[in-house]
Amino acid sequence: MGERAGHRTDASRPQPRIIFCPCQADRQSPSAFLLENFTMRHPQRAAVGRLFALFLISAGLAHAEDGVQVYGLIGSYAGSIKRSDNVERTAVVGSGGLTTSWWGIRGSEDLGDGTKGIFQVEQFFQPDTGGAGRSTADPAGFSRSGWVGLSGAYGQLTIGRHTSPYYVSMQMVNPFGSSVVFSPLVVQSYVAAFSNTVIGDTVWNNVIQYVAPTVGGLSTTVVYAPGEVAGNSSVNNAGIHLRYVQGKLSAVFSAQRVRTAAVAPSTGQNAELAGVAYDAGWAKLYASAQATDNKVTNITSRTWQLGTSVPVTKSGSILASWARSTIDNPAAVVGDHNTAGLGYDYYFSRRTDVYVTYLYDHIDGKAKGNSYALGIRHLF
Repeated sequence: MGERAGHRTDASRPQPRIIFCPCQADRQSPSAFLLENFTMRHPQRAAVGRLFALFLISAGLAHAEDGVQVYGLIGSYAGSIKRSDNVERTAVVGSGGLTTSWWGIRGSEDLGDGTKGIFQVEQFFQPDTGGAGRSTADPAGFSRSGWVGLSGAYGQLTIGRHTSPYYVSMQMVNPFGSSVVFSPLVVQSYVAAFSNTVIGDTVWNNVIQYVAPTVGGLSTTVVYAPGEVAGNSSVNNAGIHLRYVQGKLSAVFSAQRVRTAAVAPSTGQNAELAGVAYDAGWAKLYASAQATDNKVTNITSRTWQLGTSVPVTKSGSILASWARSTIDNPAAVVGDHNTAGLGYDYYFSRRTDVYVTYLYDHIDGKAKGNSYALGIRHLF
């Protein structure tokens, strides 16, 4: 029940259904026979035939060691949104919701001696409009990730565009997971419309990432991303991220140094996040604390979050979370920010769930806001 409460981790995700692999040369599969006959009789449709046959071939090769997998998540919601700084309420049909919609392709090759060549490319998309990316600010191509690397007994080394490990740690210690719409902790940290306290995106470019082997439940991730600024090597991003998972307990500590996403007059930011999650059976409990320090401007913030997910049926859980941010700005008086979320998430299966959510938002000195929505997610 603990995995059902809140957001789904990669480990709880069912295996992708579409897998493309080379067929053995010494025998012809029925789908390969179909491909050959189709393309011979209809040469003008050869490209379509090959694509169709690839899908057929995948059905009998789901347990192949090497291959390319197609997978993803599509979600959408309908509701009414009003933040603390909004004058009017807005009726919306939105993309994502509890999880931003995306699809991806990943694969690996066994290189021998326990070493594999690996790659992954993933793209955000918007089901409500059919658009690519989370917004027009995203790259037109693989906006969620795009990396290649090696994995083996000594860990995993990858290079490219990665989801920020800091953001991944944040997902583990709040019941609304990765949601940039309904998670109080995430919206206060990353969403500009909620006066975000963390500088930088949830996805980083130009990353060199090393993930050490897990020892006794402890995993370590180190990232470095040069800013690619000529003559100035100090403009870069870096971070170290510790995650401990043992039995019912999960704990995280993440620290990052961001310089490439700094907006003047700030020259960058240091941020730290610590949090725990404990599955008590009757409920999963979450707590986290975050601190940020902006350079030059000396603006600092402190954020605390408490949450829980309570299974009330075999397939449904109540989600609740509250986050509070205090901001110290030497140049202005900034009110404390309180955001609270309440939801119910019901799983029809491991791959499909529906939910209802309510979000309360209030910045001291401004009007109170509240939002509500009904949404659905489907993994593939």
